Amino acid sequence: MAKPIFLKDRILSTENPAFVMGIVNANADSFWEKSRGGVRLAKLLVRQGADILDIGGESTRPGSEYIDAKEELRRVVPLVKKIRKFSDIPISIDTRKYDVMSAAFDAGADILNDVSALEDDSRLAKFAAREKIPVILMHNAMKKNSCKQERNSAIMNEGEENVFSQVDEYLTRRAQFALENGIAAEKIIVDPGIGFGKDRAQNAVLIKDAGKLCGGNFSVLMGLSRKRFFGEICGRNVSERLFGTIAANAYSVLNGVSIVRVHDVDAALDMVKVLKEILNVCC
Repeated sequence: MAKPIFLKDRILSTENPAFVMGIVNANADSFWEKSRGGVRLAKLLVRQGADILDIGGESTRPGSEYIDAKEELRRVVPLVKKIRKFSDIPISIDTRKYDVMSAAFDAGADILNDVSALEDDSRLAKFAAREKIPVILMHNAMKKNSCKQERNSAIMNEGEENVFSQVDEYLTRRAQFALENGIAAEKIIVDPGIGFGKDRAQNAVLIKDAGKLCGGNFSVLMGLSRKRFFGEICGRNVSERLFGTIAANAYSVLNGVSIVRVHDVDAALDMVKVLKEILNVCC
C-alpha cells in the first residue's frame, strides 16, 4: 500500500499500491498535446478515477522558455477555481514560483510540485511550511541559459554507476533544506526527475532503484509518462509510448514508488489495481 499523503486538512490514502496523479497542462507547448485540455481534461481524469490532478502552466521540456509569473498565474489560477466548482480532488501545482503557488493555494490547490526542489524561489519553503502543504522535490540536471532564459538538454556528467548516488545525495540535501525550513518529513515527496538531463542508461538506473532514494524515508513520485526514454528503447513516437510507460511504472511501484504521474489515468489505474490483486493473493 502506498504511503499516505498528508495534505493540510486531510490525509489522502489508497488501498492500491500507488496513487495515480493525472497531468493537466494549462500551456500550449507541452510535449504531449492531449495533456493540454484545461477543465474538460480535468473532468475526464476525475471521472476516470485519478487520485490527484497535477496542473502546470509552464512547459519544462528541453528547449522550452521560462514564462513570467503573471502569465503563469493567468493560465493556472482560473483552472484551479473551475475545478473546485465540481470536485474536491487534491490538486498539485507544477511551479517553481512563490506568487503562482500562493495564488493557486488560495484558489484551492493542495500540493507544491517544484522542479527546482525549492531552489529557484527562496520564499516557497517557508510558504509550504506555514501552510502545511506537501512538497514534491525533483532532481533536475537541465541548465538554464541566463541570457536566453531557455532550458537546454544538457546531460549529467555521470556514468550509470554513479548517477543514483548523485541524485540521492542531491534529494537528501534538498529534503534536509525543507526540514530545516519547517516542512514536516511526512509532507516531503522526492522525484528523481526522469528525462531531466539524464541519458538512457542513467534513466534506467534511476527507475530501477527509485524506491531506495533518501533511504526510503520519503514518498517517491515517478514522472515517466510517454517520455523520450521509451522512444529510444522501443523506437516509438510519443503517441505510441503508453505500453512502455505502463511497464516502467509497474516496475517502479513494485519497488517502492508511491505516486505515478501520468497522462493516461485509466491505464495507470488498471495497472495499480492489477498489482493490488496480485500482491494481495494469499500464498
